Formats: sequence, C-alpha cells, structure tokens
Amino acid sequence: MCLDMKQQILVIDDERDLCEILRYNLSSAGFVVHTAYSGEDALTRDISSYDLLLLDVMMPGMSGFELAARLKQDASTANVPIVFLTALNDEEDTLHGFDLGADDYIAKPFSVREVVARVKAVLGRTSANPSSVQELSYETLVMDLSKMTVTVDGEPALLTKTEFEVLRLFLENRGRVFSRQELLDRVWPRDVVVIERTVDVNITRMRKKIGRYSSCIVTRHGFGYLFVV
Repeated sequence: MCLDMKQQILVIDDERDLCEILRYNLSSAGFVVHTAYSGEDALTRDISSYDLLLLDVMMPGMSGFELAARLKQDASTANVPIVFLTALNDEEDTLHGFDLGADDYIAKPFSVREVVARVKAVLGRTSANPSSVQELSYETLVMDLSKMTVTVDGEPALLTKTEFEVLRLFLENRGRVFSRQELLDRVWPRDVVVIERTVDVNITRMRKKIGRYSSCIVTRHGFGYLFVV
C-alpha cells in the first residue's frame, strides 16, 4: 500500500443509503470508495486491491462474519484490514469479530466522523512504513517488512495486521515482557476501546499460525507476554 496514492476502501452493507453516506464522507476525506450490497457482491470484486474493508455483519445471504472468515483463509486477501460495522455489540460478538481477524469493530448507530477517524487510525497502523530494516527473523520464522508477510519454514503464515504488528513488536524486543495494556497501547489505535482479553485472543490465534515457534511466545502470569529464544 502506497501512502502517496489514494487508499481504496470497499464498503459492504445491504443498506444502500448507509453505503452512500459512507462513500460520500470517506471520499471527502480523501479515499477512493467503492460499495457492495452483499457478501456475494463483494466476492465479485478484486478484494486484494483494497486497502481496507468496511463490512456489515448482518446481511441477507452471506453474513459479514462468514465473508471475513473466507477472506482470511485466502492468502491473497488475508492481510486486507477489516472493520466491522454492526448492531451486534455485546462482548461475545465483539470478541468473535476480533477472533476472525477484525482490525476494529464499530457498533451501530455510529457517527460518520467516528467511522472516518477510526478508518484513518486502522490504515495508519496497518500501512507499511519505510524502514532501513526490511526483515526480522528467528531461525526459520521470517517477517518481510516490505511485503508485510510472515513465513515459517518457507511456508506462509497468514497473520492479520494486528497479529503481524504484535509479532513484530515481540521480535524487535526479544526477552522483554509486554503487559496486556502496553500491547494495547502500542498496537491498537488510541481512539478504539478494546478490552484486555482481546490481546489474549489475538496471541492465542497467532501462536497457532506460527507452528513450532508458538512456544517462543511465553506468558508471564501477572505480568504479560514475551518472545524467548
């Protein structure tokens, strides 16, 4: 994703009026915005070409959760950030959204200004930043910072953006303990309210994806997490 080019957003919601409101306001904020009115409609698009998806959960046919799960299983779309828009706002639904790989979860009704601000926060956090360091690795666990990919023994590990940033923090600071609150402060957007249990969900999911290196991410009960070598 290039920061000097307009970033592209796909809004997926069966409420056409809401799609148009979001399209207008996000376009006014400098984004290129397309709309789809169902999960099935979204799958006819080149999802990998988008910088972010705004995805409604409750839609006729394929739900937003079902679409997200399908996209996260595809290597070409697994790293596209997803922000859920939904009237389902209890804790279990929120955690389910994050467990599927969501980068944010916005409950309806919401203010459009809030959506724009949180979209900017997610894109600011997930966009690749130029760096003199292009690769982080431990043995055959390799993070390519230019391509934003992770491989284990040469095989791709399909991490979400949030999981990628957590693992990057661990690899850059091996042996240092990070509390849950510090991980929230360092990885999640400041204007997003996220409970500490969300950190546990993301780390549990990340451990599964990095295979034999899962044991390198150690829990220090009462303190937090660290990467040990």
